Amino acid sequence: MAINSIFNKPLSVVNTGLKSFTTSIEASGASVVQVNWKPPVDVSAKASEKIAASKLKIEEANKKALDIILSGTPFIVGMDIALNVIPGMKKNLILHSGPPITWDRMCGPTRGAIIGALIYEGMASTPEEAEALASSGKIEYAPCHEHASVGPMAGITSASMPVFIIKNEAYGNFAYCTQNEGLGKVLRYGAFNSDVIARLKWMEKVMYPILRDAIKLLGKVDIKNIIAQALHMGDEVHNRNRAGTSLLYRTMAPAIVQSAPSKEDAIKVLNFINGNDHFFLNLSMPAAKCCLDAARNIPNSSIAVVMARNGTDFGVQLAGTGNKWFVGEALVPDALFFPGFTKDDANRDIGDSAITETLGLGGFAIASAPAIVQFVGGTAKDAVQYTMDMYEITAGENNVYQIPYLNFRGTPTGIDVRKVIEKGITPFIDTGVAHKEPGIGQVGAGVLSAPMDPFKKAFEGLAEELK
Repeated sequence: MAINSIFNKPLSVVNTGLKSFTTSIEASGASVVQVNWKPPVDVSAKASEKIAASKLKIEEANKKALDIILSGTPFIVGMDIALNVIPGMKKNLILHSGPPITWDRMCGPTRGAIIGALIYEGMASTPEEAEALASSGKIEYAPCHEHASVGPMAGITSASMPVFIIKNEAYGNFAYCTQNEGLGKVLRYGAFNSDVIARLKWMEKVMYPILRDAIKLLGKVDIKNIIAQALHMGDEVHNRNRAGTSLLYRTMAPAIVQSAPSKEDAIKVLNFINGNDHFFLNLSMPAAKCCLDAARNIPNSSIAVVMARNGTDFGVQLAGTGNKWFVGEALVPDALFFPGFTKDDANRDIGDSAITETLGLGGFAIASAPAIVQFVGGTAKDAVQYTMDMYEITAGENNVYQIPYLNFRGTPTGIDVRKVIEKGITPFIDTGVAHKEPGIGQVGAGVLSAPMDPFKKAFEGLAEELK
C-alpha cells in the first residue's frame, strides 16, 4: 500500500504507551484503543519457579482460606474498656495502625494522636510533656493488628478507650475497635486540642455506657447483614458509610431510648451518631478483621489477610506466612483537599481501614459507591473499572456482599499475591487524608493504588515458606 493512501484514510491507533498519549490522539479526532499493559514485576526467578511448581497446593490452600473468609459471621456482641478485653493490652501500651514502627520513624498524624492519647489517659498534661514521655522509652508501641484490633487512620488505641467487641461466630475469634469520632479535627487524624480530648472523654463517660447497655439489651447485632444491605444502598463501607450508619442507627435507636439512664443523654448519643456518617466504619473494619483472621496460618496460601498503613510504611500479611510483615513505603493519595490545603500538606497513606479492601469491600466494591471517585474528578465508569480490575487479582467473589450495578455480582474477594505479581495490578484503596504535621487533622479524602513493593516481598516470602 502506498504511503499516500495510508494518510488518506481514517487512522485507528492502538496505544501501548502512556495513557496520556491516548488523550492527545483522541483530541486530534482519531480513533484509539488503550492497551492496559504493564511490564512484568521484577521478582526473583527462583521464587517464580517455586511458586509455579507449587500451583496445585497453593490453589488448594487458597480455596480453604477463601471458604473460611466467606463463611465468617461477624456480630457486635458487646463493648468494654480496651484494657479489659484487648489481648496483651497494658496501661503503658499504645496500639497504632499499620506494621510495626518506632517513635523516631512515626509520621506527624501518628505522633499527634499519641500525644493526644497520653493527655487523654492523664499521663501528661501538655503536648510538650506528652511528646517527652512518648519518646522516653517508657511507652510501648505495637500494631493494632498484632492485638486482634484495628484502628482507622493513626489507629491509636490506649488502655482507657472503649472498644466494640466483634465476634466471628462461625469460628469463635474476636476483633476490637474504638468508637468513631467523626471527621476533621479528631484524634485519629492526629489532632489533640482540648476539644478533641473533651469529645473522647464524653464518648468514654456518656456514649460508651449507653451503647454498651443497648447492645446488651439487643443481645447482638448482625454486622454482615448490615454491610450487605449498605452495599445495595450506595456504600462501600470504607470511605462512604452513610447507609451503614443509618441501618445501625435504626437497629440500635429503640434499645438506646429504652436503656439510657436519661432522656437528655440518649438524645445526645443519637444526635452524635446521626451527625457522623462514618460511625459505622469502626464496625465494618473489625468485622472484616475477624473474618480474615480466621484464615490465618494456612500453609501455602497466597491470600492476603492484612493490608495496613502507618503513614510511613505499607504492610501486607498472608494467610500462608504466619505473622510476618512484608513492608514497603506508603504512598500519598490522590485527593480532593479541603479549602486551603494541597497535596503538599498530605501525609502518606495511613490507617488499618484497608482491611475493608482486604475483605473485598472499600475500593474493591467502589462500583457500589461511584460518588467517591468524584474526589479525584473521576466518573461512575471509572468506579466500575476499578472494581473490575480487582477481579483480576482476587481468588473469588463474595457470596453475600454484592454489587447491584454489576447484576448483583459478588465483590472481588481474597487478594492473591500471585495474581498481583502476574497482572502487575495492585489493590485499589479509597481513604481519608491527614495533614503531615501533628495536631492539624484531616485535610481531604481520596484514592490510590497500593505500592507494589510489599506484594513483591510477600510473593518471595511465600516462596521461601512453601512446604
